[in-house]
Formats: sequence, C-alpha cells, structure tokens
Amino acid sequence: MSSPLWMSKWLHASAVAAAIALGTCVASAQFAKTSDPISSAVPAVSESSSSAGMLAADATPGDGSALPSAPAPAAAQNGSYGEHHGRYHDTSIWSHLTYEAGGGFNAPTSDSSPEITWGGQFLLGAGYRFNPMFSTLLEYQFVDSKAPGSLIAEAGAQGGHVHIWSFTVDPMVDLFPHSSNSVYVIGGGGFYRKVTSFTDPTLTEYCYFYCGYGYTNEVVSHFSSNQGGWNIGAGYRHKLGGMYGDSKTSVFAEVRYLDVLSPEIQGLSPNGQGLITTVPADTKIIPVNFGIRF
Repeated sequence: MSSPLWMSKWLHASAVAAAIALGTCVASAQFAKTSDPISSAVPAVSESSSSAGMLAADATPGDGSALPSAPAPAAAQNGSYGEHHGRYHDTSIWSHLTYEAGGGFNAPTSDSSPEITWGGQFLLGAGYRFNPMFSTLLEYQFVDSKAPGSLIAEAGAQGGHVHIWSFTVDPMVDLFPHSSNSVYVIGGGGFYRKVTSFTDPTLTEYCYFYCGYGYTNEVVSHFSSNQGGWNIGAGYRHKLGGMYGDSKTSVFAEVRYLDVLSPEIQGLSPNGQGLITTVPADTKIIPVNFGIRF
C-alpha cells in the first residue's frame, strides 16, 4: 500500500518541476527578444555621444573654431544675372555704346526742289544708350540722286547728279524697349553739304592689261552750298536673340522727312555751261532706310 502512495507523490513533484522548467524557458526567450533592440541602440547612442565629444574637444572656446556651416551665397555684383528679375545688366560705359549701319533709297516730296529726283543713300551712326528707351546718335548720311533732265538741259550738259552728305545729332525714343518688336521715333539736325554736278562724256585713256581710250562721264561744272538741316521720322525694329528680351542687336526699317535748308539759286551759270534760271530754296526728300543696330 505504501508503494502506490510514494509513486503518486513522485509523479506530482515531477509534474511541478516540469512546469517550472517550461515557464523558465518561455520567460528567457521573451527576455532575449526584448533585449536585442535595446542592446543595438546603446552602441549607436554611445558612438554619437563619442563623436560629439570629439568635436567639442577640438573646438576650444575663444579660438574662433566652429562647426562647419553651409557656404554663404556670393554677393551680387554689377553685370551679373540675378538682378532685376533675372535679366542681365552690364553697367560699364562700353555697354551703353550703340552703333548702326543702313541703306536704302530716297524719294522727292511734292514740294521738293526741281533739281533732285529719286536716288539711293546710306547711313552710319554711333551713339550712347542712356537707357533701353532713350538713345542719342551721331549720324553720317550720304545721299545720291540723279538730276532731272530739264535742269541738265539748262546747264548745257548731258548728265548730272546731286550729292548731299551730313553730320547730325539724332535722339531716338523706343516706345516698347523690352518687347521683341517695337516702333520708335527719331529726329534731329546738324550740318549738310549739297553739291550739284553736271557731267559730259569725255575721251579718257585707261590702262588695265593694255592701254586704250574710252568715254567716261566726268564732272564739267558744279555748284555747292553748306547749310543746316533737320530730319524727323519713325521706324520699326525687331530684336535678334536675347534670352530675356534684352538683346541690343536689332534690325530696323525706317522712313524720315529730310529738309536741307539750301539757298535759292537764280541766274547761275555753272562754269559757263549754260543758264540755270531758278532752283528754289530748301531741298526736301524722304529717305527710307533698312539696317542693323547693336
């Protein structure tokens, strides 16, 4: 009877011990899982603290040392992008200089002097651009027109022409300076020299690869005058290039009214070639130009 009782107590104790062992294993596994992130985080914090400590040790108070900072943006300078809404501006005096070249034809007006007809002309100029809207140009212009047949006949010649050259100061106002296409007004005045010449075919010797004789039109007489004059007109211009519409190069087409204040000619016989009855005062023509400015 004692043996079964002993066996019962032994089995009960073994079951209790097994339950305790199983609980211990489960608790150990759970503890291991929760301890891994903590153990991995501790070295990171330690490393960060160590790096901060090294930086703090290198930067001693009062020696001007500091942690590196982002570079400051370069100061804006004249002649660079980033000013005035991203447009490029060069403030040097050379950037204000402007030049032009053009040519075209000229037509007489209804009240032009009878000594001038249709012809050709060209224009050269340079000046100063005070701002995108306003410029002042010093212009040289040369006008070549054929003299009318009636005037040539009165002079007793077989041909003739009228040359006018000038130096003038001409302000110009661009009405839409920041647009690719714009219109402008221009006008001014200055010095004009007018020369009316008469020609006849003349036997002339010429030599190239060999020498020979031929007829060329040579000036046989002329009269001239120096005087003031003025002009006024308008034009259309189109900018070439420019990322922000600020190109200084443009092509243009313009028309002006030109009045040369030449004196009246009456009863003049140029070098004995004949009698010129009357050439009224003032020479008025309309020059039409096509060209480029930059």
